[in-house]
Amino acid sequence: QAHLIESGGGLVQAGGSLRLSCATSGRDFSGYTMGWFRQAPGKEREFVADLTWSDDVPTYTDSVKGRFSISRDYTQDMVLLQMNSLKPKDTAVYYCAARWPTESEYRYWGQGTQVTVSS
Repeated sequence: QAHLIESGGGLVQAGGSLRLSCATSGRDFSGYTMGWFRQAPGKEREFVADLTWSDDVPTYTDSVKGRFSISRDYTQDMVLLQMNSLKPKDTAVYYCAARWPTESEYRYWGQGTQVTVSS
């Protein structure tokens, strides 16, 4: 059974940094596009960033460009999200997800990790 497990969330002051990790298990996610999404209280879940497994091409939503960086750790089968210059509006539950590149829907989701940015 496939699992995605996020970690690294927490409370940080505005301007600070956090690094989220997504550990994969239960299947080989080679070839999958890995993404990060977030959901703030009272809002819909939104796309943050993704990374194609085959060519490491990242995509970011405009609001995080230049501040967030998605990457992967080959040795530990993990996907990372480095978040710098955090703002209160970045406060949300962050989710890791995976989809096959030819599909539009993300099939696998983690349980989420809370990120809270104080002003």
